[in-house]
Amino acid sequence: MSKPIVIREYARLTTEQVENTLDLAHVSASAFEWLCELSAQFSRNGARLLQLDGKRALKWDSYVGGLETPCGTRIEIVPKHHEEGDCLQEGRQLLRKLIQRALNLDSRKTSVASIELFDAPLSEWVIAQFLTELDLLVKRGVRFDYQRVEEEQRFLRGQLNVVAQMRQRPGRQHYFQIRHDVFQPDRAENRLLKLALEQVAKSTKDATNWRLANELRAMLGELPASRQIALDFRAWSSDRLMAHYQAVKPWCELILNQQMPMAVSGEWRGMSMLFPMERLFERYVEGWLRGRLEPEARLKAQASRHSLCRHAGSDMFRLQPDLLVEKGAQVWVLDTKWKKLDGGDRANKYGLSQGDFYQLFAYGNKYLGGKGELALIYPRTRRFDRPLLPFDFSPELRLWALPFDLDADTLLVDDEMQLTDCIKVAAAAAVLDQAVIPG
Repeated sequence: MSKPIVIREYARLTTEQVENTLDLAHVSASAFEWLCELSAQFSRNGARLLQLDGKRALKWDSYVGGLETPCGTRIEIVPKHHEEGDCLQEGRQLLRKLIQRALNLDSRKTSVASIELFDAPLSEWVIAQFLTELDLLVKRGVRFDYQRVEEEQRFLRGQLNVVAQMRQRPGRQHYFQIRHDVFQPDRAENRLLKLALEQVAKSTKDATNWRLANELRAMLGELPASRQIALDFRAWSSDRLMAHYQAVKPWCELILNQQMPMAVSGEWRGMSMLFPMERLFERYVEGWLRGRLEPEARLKAQASRHSLCRHAGSDMFRLQPDLLVEKGAQVWVLDTKWKKLDGGDRANKYGLSQGDFYQLFAYGNKYLGGKGELALIYPRTRRFDRPLLPFDFSPELRLWALPFDLDADTLLVDDEMQLTDCIKVAAAAAVLDQAVIPG
């Protein structure tokens, strides 16, 4: 079994013979061509997976996770956040932690310890979690349900379908058109689990996962697999009798590409999970804030109350800040950006984007009425380990650039910032003294 190619964000993939590193790796010509086709599919959907870097090289974009090509090449992509030490192991740990928060997984079932001990590609970690939850579910018992069956038989069973019986052709009056209920496990939840199980059994390269997957396939052999994924997920029941199914649902959604991962379309799918890093970071910060806001404060994600302008009586260019925090009459607008800043490079504006400032200025005028505070939240690094001095759009409207420490799980704020009134957060000075970021 060949080892997966491991890279990180913005790495280069080339068909030339090179020594593989996290920033440069060799791929076969067939894998190169398939990646080019996949990139074209993403482009048609308004996303950019990678870009050509010469005739024989590709530059990966800000997507993390893993994918498998039809020729068997497996590529694992980790976040580009840690620059020193064991980047691969720390990158895997960070990615799993972000996914755990983004999918709202139960921390009791996927503890930090289990994340750190399982040093394997993302796809194998997801498969292991899914199989563990499915194994527990099967031991507790698969839910059955009554299914209405209408059929023709030589004997009476259940109810006679009088209308259909009266329409029997001559010579077939001795057959009965009947309706009856059958108690069987053929229900939406079980069909989805069977489909996900079939997929992971074919995709896993880990011996332990393969063994457990095939044991479960034998136990669930009579179950049909789902043929209408979206329809069956909408029919997934959340009542009290189905409570023990809830733990496995996010893993099933993840494997069947019904969660955040960008689906790889076409006949070949393999075991592919691609996450936009910008979205993962946004969801992580959102979850962190929800757990630390004062009880009277409210958080709204992707608010869309206002538009940039009106034209011919209708709104145009919807304004959607990532996070909107409200506490009484006070309102704060926050936007997350997965980008590295340099807190000491004032000459180059710290790496800030003018377009982001225009965007936040529009948010401030529409959502705050030109008075209040806005914040851009970036990942913390060694070069950006404390809030920048505020940027004043006007004497009454100011913007903060704040670092979020992904290792210490802390938003570093300034004491002058009014947002601290509704966030239960440790003093920034204490965090800065204790936290050690390897990137």
